[in-house]
Amino acid sequence: MKVLITGAHGQLGKELQRQTSCLYNVTCLGKEELDITDKNKIDNIIAQVKPSKIIHAAAYTAVDNCELDQKKAIEVNGIGTAYIVQAANKVNARVFYISSDYVFDGRKKSPYFEADNPNPQSIYGLSKWLGERYVLDFNNGTVIRTSWLYGHDGKNFVKTMLNLAERNQNLKVVNDQIGSPTYVKDLAEKVIELFDKKSGVYHVSNSGECSWYEFAQAIFKEAGFNQENILPTTTEEFGALAPRPRYSVLGHNALIREHIEVPRIWTDALKEFIRKEIRK
Repeated sequence: MKVLITGAHGQLGKELQRQTSCLYNVTCLGKEELDITDKNKIDNIIAQVKPSKIIHAAAYTAVDNCELDQKKAIEVNGIGTAYIVQAANKVNARVFYISSDYVFDGRKKSPYFEADNPNPQSIYGLSKWLGERYVLDFNNGTVIRTSWLYGHDGKNFVKTMLNLAERNQNLKVVNDQIGSPTYVKDLAEKVIELFDKKSGVYHVSNSGECSWYEFAQAIFKEAGFNQENILPTTTEEFGALAPRPRYSVLGHNALIREHIEVPRIWTDALKEFIRKEIRK
């Protein structure tokens, strides 16, 4: 089976490449090889490769920058996904689109399930929701929503916290946004498991929930740093440009329906990640 991965140089893309390359004939394309806003290039590459599965992980994920450059966010995450879908349809490829918890408004007090209506509050969330619609409406595709990603490649919250911990300085972390940290290793495993499952929307995140402050505390504790250096703050005090969901824990009804094991608790995944990261 031929698999094409977009966004292959990102933290999820590199993990997908590691896990798929020993199983399938895989073509991995980063933004240097494939500008997903270039329709002609997308058409040509997908027609040449003729994959049966496309994992569309390429995205513009700088949430605050999306508010400043709304045109780019829509072009990359929305229209670019439409181009992928159109080219995929010509070769009968199924698209697996990596989406986000930011498609929800965060007003619930219990986990969001796949059947809940999206109501994005940020340009990033809106652009990802547009991408979802193209995949679901025009391809026999699968949308995989996830949250709070971290991995061994690229920048992410865990690596940032580990770097800041080395400085032994106080730092403020938001304590009123609740979600589920997700290790890209666990996410990639589930993406592959979904290859032969029913199309539609799936939520894939590590189990359990925490605030960013509690997440930071767990990172410091597991890595052996002083947790007293972490101070809680509010969303308003932190002052990020783009609105974030206050609560965006994802429920896993679709995985359960398809008899796929729900990803492990986030604390266990974090322990494995930090052990590997510190041994580097």
